[in-house]
Amino acid sequence: MPQSANSLVRDIYQQEGYVYARSPEEIAKTYGFSRVARLASNENPFGPSPLAVAAVQKALATMHRYPDACGTGSLIQALREYHGDYEFVTGVGMDGVIETCIRVLVNPGEAVAVSVPTFSFYGLAAKAQGAEVINIPRKDDFTVDVDAFIKAAKETKISFLCSPNNPTGTLTSRADIERIADALDGILFLDNAYVEFSELDYRDLMQKHENLIIGRTMSKVFGLAGCRIGYAFVPAWLKSVYEKAATPFTVNTLSLAAATGALVDQEYVDRSIRHVRSWIQKIRDTCRFPVLPGGANFVMIDTTPMTGDACAALLAEKGVIVRSCRSFPGLEDHYIRVCVGEDWECEQFLAGINQIC
Repeated sequence: MPQSANSLVRDIYQQEGYVYARSPEEIAKTYGFSRVARLASNENPFGPSPLAVAAVQKALATMHRYPDACGTGSLIQALREYHGDYEFVTGVGMDGVIETCIRVLVNPGEAVAVSVPTFSFYGLAAKAQGAEVINIPRKDDFTVDVDAFIKAAKETKISFLCSPNNPTGTLTSRADIERIADALDGILFLDNAYVEFSELDYRDLMQKHENLIIGRTMSKVFGLAGCRIGYAFVPAWLKSVYEKAATPFTVNTLSLAAATGALVDQEYVDRSIRHVRSWIQKIRDTCRFPVLPGGANFVMIDTTPMTGDACAALLAEKGVIVRSCRSFPGLEDHYIRVCVGEDWECEQFLAGINQIC
């Protein structure tokens, strides 16, 4: 290793990166649990769709071949059959889609706007590209300050807004999204990772706005977090340049097969949504701490007077992993994020949170 190895590393990577929740294995070993409630990562608790598993098993025989470039074969066709006649791009999770969009649009030193508090990866990916990040605070109730967002983001090449927002769960109305898209000179990237759990649908806005990207994922309602499949609705002009910038053969053969299989299992999707909505209501009704309104498969809970870290640590002692929200840009440290898991996991969480003084 070079004598001054740290001097070779870019400044951004000498700082804190993406923050992960504690692992279930660590919690189980530390506190002596045989199983741990995993409620920190907004996963689907049901396991993958049987149709996704069957598609993967069939694809195993073709692993010696490269997958379709950019996922342009069966997955794109399946997305069109599921959503309608839109243009799509794919990536390794929505993170990969975000990185590629920034790579396409942003030169080092240019600005990227982000509505905060929100998913930290927008800012991390922009800084990795050498961009300046403009954080635009939301209002006190975590709704988007539309006027402030437009003013700060108007001349940026790309800006990021999440609805339902991670970690707050807050929804942004279609009218506000249209107003922002109409006002911006650059691209609005609307992150819809959790939109299936809400009652909002933004897809048809793609027909009206040539500067809108809608990001989606197979990780949440489709239960394929381990496959790392993201995709986005994009304007036609962007698709070809996106594919030039994308890493070749990024999405692997088995993940493509799993996603294609999952898209035809509507019964699985409907069951997942019903389960989430039922438990979200139960958590709102019975949690002793304030639960913020939202439309995702998780809730954000105000743990005042405790910090989010302190509350997460106490719940870990009870065999429950939740996400402290301390690391989210622009968010005060007295919140936790809790996703809906299996019945026993949600019950264990409620028992634990209601015992904390």
